[in-house]
Amino acid sequence: MLKYFLENDLVRFSKKQPRDWQEAIQMSCENMLEKEMISQVYVDEIIECVGKYGPYIVIIPGVAMPHSSEQSQGVFGTGISFTKMPEDVVFEAGNPEKNAKLFFVLAAKNGDEHVQNIANLSEMLMTDGLVEDLSVIHSFEEYQGLVEKYNI
Repeated sequence: MLKYFLENDLVRFSKKQPRDWQEAIQMSCENMLEKEMISQVYVDEIIECVGKYGPYIVIIPGVAMPHSSEQSQGVFGTGISFTKMPEDVVFEAGNPEKNAKLFFVLAAKNGDEHVQNIANLSEMLMTDGLVEDLSVIHSFEEYQGLVEKYNI
């Protein structure tokens, strides 16, 4: 999957720290917005759902998976993008377990693709050492090094 992100130009390193989790979601979706895989409607839906249901998108400490349901409006393509923020983004004050620096945005046109995206990303994130390595890199060159190291 690391290769997929690189080969499809779906990797971003943010130089700007978002002021809050809402801006972090917006920033992490920019790549897919530019590629017209999603529309602003989808981004707004994710932000609304996190506001309503809490930080369900923080799947493990340090990692957020912005997504909404498979019936979401504003999804035109299936894919996953990766954005690394400079510092942790706080989703729930006083709960560092719900901070995230690594953002993997999911978009899927149907339920099967939605489930497959989650399964693929989950499998990748279980790779020993990967989350830690992604958390400390700051450039495409370093990312390329991880692609070679993990060969995934």
